Amino acid sequence: MKNLYKIIGSFSLLVVLSITGCKKEEYSFGAMKTPTALTLTTTVVGVDNANPTGNGTGSVTINASATDVLTYNVDFGDGNTLLVPTGKITYKYTTPGVNKYTVTVNAIGTGGIVSTISKAVTVYVAFEIPTSIVANLTNGSSQVWVIDQNAPGHFGVGPSDGFGPVWYAAGPGSRASDGFYDDEITFSKDANNNIFMNVDNKGNTFVLGAALSYYGVSGTEGQFPLTTLGVKRLSFMNATSASTADISTRIQFMVPGNGLVAIGTGSNTYEILQITSTTMTLRTIGADGNSWYQMFKVK
Repeated sequence: MKNLYKIIGSFSLLVVLSITGCKKEEYSFGAMKTPTALTLTTTVVGVDNANPTGNGTGSVTINASATDVLTYNVDFGDGNTLLVPTGKITYKYTTPGVNKYTVTVNAIGTGGIVSTISKAVTVYVAFEIPTSIVANLTNGSSQVWVIDQNAPGHFGVGPSDGFGPVWYAAGPGSRASDGFYDDEITFSKDANNNIFMNVDNKGNTFVLGAALSYYGVSGTEGQFPLTTLGVKRLSFMNATSASTADISTRIQFMVPGNGLVAIGTGSNTYEILQITSTTMTLRTIGADGNSWYQMFKVK
């Protein structure tokens, strides 16, 4: 009988312990508080009078603050979001060109209560130019180029869908009277690998007949006193032509303003077909719809 009482007592204890162990835990979040006094500032890195949308790095410093906040969820407006406990982050946008984004910050309080603030930001992202092209163009800082007058085909023309001067290719020194052999084109770079160009045409630029109106001049094909001096930041991008990697670098650049590099063909976009540390070949579609070619060498 005593053994029976012991068994019953042990069973009762197990039941009590089981009930106690299954008792639901209770948690307290404390007072539910909505984040207040939420502020948001955005600073595009490198903004100045010459670069109103930044220095091309695409970096933007985002700083949010509020009271009664646990963390911040930041939507950068480009499809990416991130939890930022401190509310401060420097974010790098990557889409080349000048783009506008809406930065939205959700300040999260106890119990998941959210306060929201948004701000638009416009930022410039420079195309990531292949390092070999940066190095060859600028020699690491600045470098002067001239027309390679002794190279066969240093100036020529072909069909718009072609990639060589099959219609006409200038022989060595044959265009001396056109006055573009003394032009000097300086390519330089800054710390962020933005590339700049300054053209010294020695007072005159040779302009093709079909391109006269493009530069606001009239008459016949020849030299004109066009203004080319002034440092211009070039915009680089992937080539839009149908070239292939075996005949081109597949990189092109746009020249702001009158678009001149050396010869006035009536265009502002140049594809780099070939480049080394001492030579370069550019292709552009002129005002006449044909493809024009210019070959350069380091001075």
